[in-house]
Amino acid sequence: MIGDEGQQLGVFSLHDAIKMAQSQGVDLVEIAPNATPPVCRVVDYGKFRYEQAKKDKESRKHQHANKLKEIQLSAAIDPHDFGVKLSHAVDFLCEEMKVKVALKFRGREMAHQEYGFKVVNKFLEDVALYGHPDAPPKLIGKGLTVVLSPLPRNKRAKHPKGDEQSPAEHSDEPTDAGESRPVKVRTEASETSRHAKESSLPTATPGGFVNNPFAALEAKLDQVSS
Repeated sequence: MIGDEGQQLGVFSLHDAIKMAQSQGVDLVEIAPNATPPVCRVVDYGKFRYEQAKKDKESRKHQHANKLKEIQLSAAIDPHDFGVKLSHAVDFLCEEMKVKVALKFRGREMAHQEYGFKVVNKFLEDVALYGHPDAPPKLIGKGLTVVLSPLPRNKRAKHPKGDEQSPAEHSDEPTDAGESRPVKVRTEASETSRHAKESSLPTATPGGFVNNPFAALEAKLDQVSS
């Protein structure tokens, strides 16, 4: 038998073990039925379940830490796609997973690798509150690669999807049922911040296509060839 604090109590008959547990007002929980003799613990069953749940949770965290998720970028990535990739990376890092960021150059993009480095460095800057690169971005073959590790929980920013918005960002709007629901209000400061982030990446043209940074270079090459 094992006591509530983990101390060894010795070997008892089943009758004596049950009687001892009842005298202490706790339960007799069998934790190693295949042992000889079987091992039991004198403990409150609710407390035992809670401790087991905590151990299982910690075990899953260590399993996540061994996983490596990959995020693929491009030198001419759309701002919206960039935001989606960034959101996925934050999700993985907040789940204690490592993230591999890979950017592949296509065709003439290899002649202007500075555009790819700009995108990757912007990605690392935006995700800095949740993870840090194990090493600077490296050019391997026709692509850039960098691996991010999650920051310690006490140094990592809270997950943006789990944070509650401030009262200043809400207003009450009546619903069909007469109830009120929170509605996010865009302030001038938030709009300025959003435009500043989007301006640092290639923007979309009126036709809906990305303003490819390589388009001007390709146009010049076409003029020379003609």
